Amino acid sequence: MSSFNTNKPVRVCVIGAGPSGTSVLRAFKSAEAKGAAIPEIVCYEKQDVWGGLWNYSWRTGLSMNGEPVHNSMYRHLWSNGPKECLEFADYSFEEHFGCAIPSFPPREVLHDYITGRVEKAGVKHWVQLNTAVRNTTYNEQTKQFTVTIQNTKTEQETSSVFDYVVCCTGHFSTPNVPEFPGMHGFKGTIMHAHDFRSAEEFKGKNVLVIGTSYSAEDIASQCYKYGAKSLTCSWRTAPMGFHWPQNFKTVPLLTRIEGSRCVFKDNTSADIDAIILCTGYKHHFPFLSEPLRLQTANRLWCDSLHEGVVMMTNPRLMYIGMQDQWLTFNMFDAQAWYARDLILGRLSLPNQRTMASEFRKWRAAEEAIEPTDEANIRFQCGYTQRLIDMTDYPNFNMEGVVQTFLEWEHNKHVDIMTFRDQPHRSIMTGTLSPVHPTPWLKATDDSIEGYVGKWKRNHNKL
Repeated sequence: MSSFNTNKPVRVCVIGAGPSGTSVLRAFKSAEAKGAAIPEIVCYEKQDVWGGLWNYSWRTGLSMNGEPVHNSMYRHLWSNGPKECLEFADYSFEEHFGCAIPSFPPREVLHDYITGRVEKAGVKHWVQLNTAVRNTTYNEQTKQFTVTIQNTKTEQETSSVFDYVVCCTGHFSTPNVPEFPGMHGFKGTIMHAHDFRSAEEFKGKNVLVIGTSYSAEDIASQCYKYGAKSLTCSWRTAPMGFHWPQNFKTVPLLTRIEGSRCVFKDNTSADIDAIILCTGYKHHFPFLSEPLRLQTANRLWCDSLHEGVVMMTNPRLMYIGMQDQWLTFNMFDAQAWYARDLILGRLSLPNQRTMASEFRKWRAAEEAIEPTDEANIRFQCGYTQRLIDMTDYPNFNMEGVVQTFLEWEHNKHVDIMTFRDQPHRSIMTGTLSPVHPTPWLKATDDSIEGYVGKWKRNHNKL
């Protein structure tokens, strides 16, 4: 990749204005604020607001404009990881809210934090809302992309040419839906976690949750909180290993369904009213032509990407946030700053042979990770630190992040229903978060005012 040339107009297309896409916008704005010449930035977002997956909609299936519903958010969702591990290094929660807040914010609070940073940065004019990317092709001769978009309200299509494309659409919007014998005759409700919107509809019901992902853990806990009669958690490889309440049961994988009776691999069975498939998502990019599509499993070291970002077969195409994730917002930032500096010519890529060699090295390191949470956390934190070290993204105490994750994991295994009641210390400011006055199991006010207002009022009295 050649150095950024201010004499030749360079155009960058960012697809998606969620946490990953807004990280890219923030990265370029940061460079511009320090006096750097930056390319023309155009960001396409198919929703009518930015925030990506953190937007909530009651809709499932299709949006009002006929687009597949992108987000998987549900009512009453609170962060299932400490906010201290995802805090932006250049914009703390205290800066945004004007005071310290508890460690496990509801969705609305996190959405406000994500969008607040980029609103303050003044990058909204780069974003075109209600704009879906329909196709992206690459011309080997001109070394440029043609991106075809459609306004989802007017249905008008247009095409534009770009020098770089940064794909920031995430990989938690296209469900992986397995088939089990007897599903067609099941007498209750079957849904994927992507379509789960409220635990209240499962009050008094016997619920089967299939999977051991974070969504399985949280949806089962939500159903318990809002009055499900029983929870049966079905695993394929290994159970989640938490100390569940008494009305929980852990069983091997579902093998077949007979009416409302679900039979499991150990030949036990249970009468079930609703099945929730927490069976993961697919990396799916239908808006990119076939040669540009990332094909990978959900893993810490994705296929085909140099440094987890650059498409090795086309280094002008970059992906942000495609990994299996322990870190989120600040890792997206690290990737965004790295991608920005490649585009600006501050960093250069090795040749294809060296990239392939480096990929094999990191894939081998990933495959050698011990099967423990700590080992996986350290691998991803080390990766993120390496990217930070290449750019001017603000450094922070990565070991502090590791230790906070480990405290969180410990608290979850002590009591999966009370870990959100524990405080953690900000890596960025050093402030210990306050404890929310209402235990999570009894807290039903998920609003910003309900969660943040108390702390703001107390802070203003000081």
